[in-house]
Amino acid sequence: MNLTVDVVIIGGGPVGLALSADLAWRGHQVLLLEKGDGSIYQPKMDLVGIRTMEFCRKWGIVRDVEESDYDRNYPQDNVYLTSLNGYELGRQEMPSMNNELPPNESPQKRERCPQNYFDPILRKFATAQSTNQIYYETECIAFSQSQNQVKIQAKDIKTNRVLNIKAIFLVGCDGAKSLIRDSLNIKMSGKGLLTYTTNVIFECIEFNSLHNKAPGYRYMFIGPNGTWCTIVAINGKDQWRMSLIGSAEEKKTYTEDEIKAFAFKALGKPFEMKIISILPWQRAELVADRYRDKNVFICGDACHLTSPTGGLGMNTGIGDAVDLSWKLSGFLQGWGGEQLLDSYTIERKPIAERITQFSTGNLEIMKKLPSNDSIYEDSNEGQMVREKVGFAMTEGLKREWFSLNMHLGNRYTNSPINIYEEFEDPVKQKSEFEDSINYIPSTRPGCRAPHVWLDKELSTLDLINKKFSLFCFVDISEEVNLLCQYADQFKIPITVFFIDSVKTKLLFEFNYLMIRPDGHIAWRGNNCKIEPSYFWSKITGNV
Repeated sequence: MNLTVDVVIIGGGPVGLALSADLAWRGHQVLLLEKGDGSIYQPKMDLVGIRTMEFCRKWGIVRDVEESDYDRNYPQDNVYLTSLNGYELGRQEMPSMNNELPPNESPQKRERCPQNYFDPILRKFATAQSTNQIYYETECIAFSQSQNQVKIQAKDIKTNRVLNIKAIFLVGCDGAKSLIRDSLNIKMSGKGLLTYTTNVIFECIEFNSLHNKAPGYRYMFIGPNGTWCTIVAINGKDQWRMSLIGSAEEKKTYTEDEIKAFAFKALGKPFEMKIISILPWQRAELVADRYRDKNVFICGDACHLTSPTGGLGMNTGIGDAVDLSWKLSGFLQGWGGEQLLDSYTIERKPIAERITQFSTGNLEIMKKLPSNDSIYEDSNEGQMVREKVGFAMTEGLKREWFSLNMHLGNRYTNSPINIYEEFEDPVKQKSEFEDSINYIPSTRPGCRAPHVWLDKELSTLDLINKKFSLFCFVDISEEVNLLCQYADQFKIPITVFFIDSVKTKLLFEFNYLMIRPDGHIAWRGNNCKIEPSYFWSKITGNV
C-alpha cells in the first residue's frame, strides 16, 4: 500500500495526537502511526496544565476536558504522612476542580484529567479534522530521507501488510525509547537515571473510609529515608495510583504480594484491593542534544525525560507540538524558511532543560528530608522530627504546587525568528527563568502574549488563531498597511486587530505588537516604521 501525505507522526500518545490534530486543523495532510491499539492501561499523566488548557480553548475542546469522568468535587490536597492511620506531618490544601477559579493571568485553569480520559478527547478532536488519518497497531519499521522528502516503511501488526509512505516531514512522538531519535543518533544529556520506580493502579472503592485523615488527591508517605511512596486519586473515585519511588542503585521487580504489603504499610493496615496494572519504569533527567535532522523531528518524551514531580512532562510535550506545528505549517504553505524550522530546537530545548531540572529539584526535596527512625515514635524526639519533616515538605514543595511561572513563563530569549530591540539585564532574565512561582505577564519578544478580558467571554488570547496577529492600540497607520501588503504579496497569513481598551494597552505597553500563531510575541514597538522585507524575513525564518 502506497501513501503520500504532508507529515507522518510516529506515536499516538497525547503529544502525537495533539500534533496531528493541530497540523490537520491548519489544513495539512497528516498520518499518525501508533503501534498500540490506543488503550491506556496505566495513565502516566493526570494534570492538564493551564497553558495546555489555553491550547484546548483554541481547539474548542475545553468542555470535553471539564466533562471528563474525573470527580470534580474531589479535594486536591497534598498530604504528607507516615501512614494514613499514622501521623499526618503536613498538608497543602488545594481546591477541587469545581471550586478552583482561573487566575487573573489566564482565561483557563489547570484541570485534573488522567490520560485515559485525555487521550480520547484529543483523538476525537484529531479525527474530526478531515485531513487527518490515524492508523493504530501500525509500526514504523524504517525511514530514509532525501533533501525534500522522507520515505517511511511501516507494517500493520495484525496483517503484516507493509505500507510505503512518502511525506515532506516525519516527526517522532514515540516516547522515551524513541526509534526516530535513536535512528538519527541523537544523544541525550543530563543527570540521567534518577530512580527505578514502580507504578501500580489498584481499585478500592472504600479506600478513604479506611483511615481517619481528610481526603487528599496525593498522599505522600515518609519514612526514615525520606519519601518512599505516593498514592494519588487517579479518578477521584475508586482507582488509585501507587508509586514506589525506589532509587537509582537498585532495580527491583515486585510480586503482587509484595506490592500489597507496600499498600498495607501506606494505609497502616491490611485491606481489600484489586491490582489492575503494574508498570516498572525508569525516572530520568535527560534532554536531547538536538530536535531536528533535516526533515525529521522529535517531540515530547522523545526530546526530554523528566521526573513527574511537577506535572510538566506531557504539558511540555504539548508545548513542543504547538511550537512545531505552526512552523511546519509555515514551511508547507511556502512562506516559512529554514530558520523557522531551526528555531524549534533553539526555542524548545532550553524549556526542556528548565522543566527537567526543576522537576528533579522537587524529587530531591521529597527524598532528602531531615528524618530518621524516630519519625514513627510516640516520643518528644519523634514529634520534633515529624515537625521538621512536615515543615520541609510544606515549604519546600510550594514551588511545585504553585508553579504558575513554569507553565506560563516560558520565554524564547534567543530565537532567530523574534526581533529584540531593547536592552535587557541577563541577570534578571536568569532570575525570571529560575523562578517557578511568580509569573509576571509581559509583552517582551519571546513571551506568551498576556491574557486580558476584552468582554465577559472574549480574551485577548481568543484573537490569536492560525495566523500572525498584529495588535494595534492606536489608529492603523500607513506603515501597518505596508506591512500587511508585503505579507499579502508573499501569502503570509496575518490578521490586524485594533484594540480600543485602556486596560489592555496598559498591560501590553506598546502601540503595536506582532504575535505569532503559537501565541508568543515576535516583536513590539511604538511605531511600524520598520522595513517590511527585513521584518517578515526575520519572523518567518527567511533571513
